[in-house]
Amino acid sequence: MNIDARATVKAIAAGRIALGVSYGLAPGLALRLWPGRESHLDPAARFLARSTGVRDVALGLGTLLAVQKDAPLRGWLEAGMLADAGDAVAVVLGLGSLPRARAGLAFVAAAGTVVAGRRLVGALG
Repeated sequence: MNIDARATVKAIAAGRIALGVSYGLAPGLALRLWPGRESHLDPAARFLARSTGVRDVALGLGTLLAVQKDAPLRGWLEAGMLADAGDAVAVVLGLGSLPRARAGLAFVAAAGTVVAGRRLVGALG
């Protein structure tokens, strides 16, 4: 893998970890960005935010450890892509009841990391 791909993998992993930690430690604040109405006040939404946060921390840490140990990255990248594709599908399925601007932002973020992951998997060969 060339240095640009490694830097991109590290940046995506670090972003995933930061996002996951914020969802875990401050779900109310993180939920203000989610596409639901007043979701930051809902205890079930806070639980789901924390669960999503743990998922993202695990995927990010696994990816960073694989980079550091020069271990295979493809599986970690694909796992992240699957999780993010699931997020994008969830947004599409909820479009009828979600605020459009926030839903659009969530979809673009999820789809963008899927596309980036696909390109990185391609660079890995």
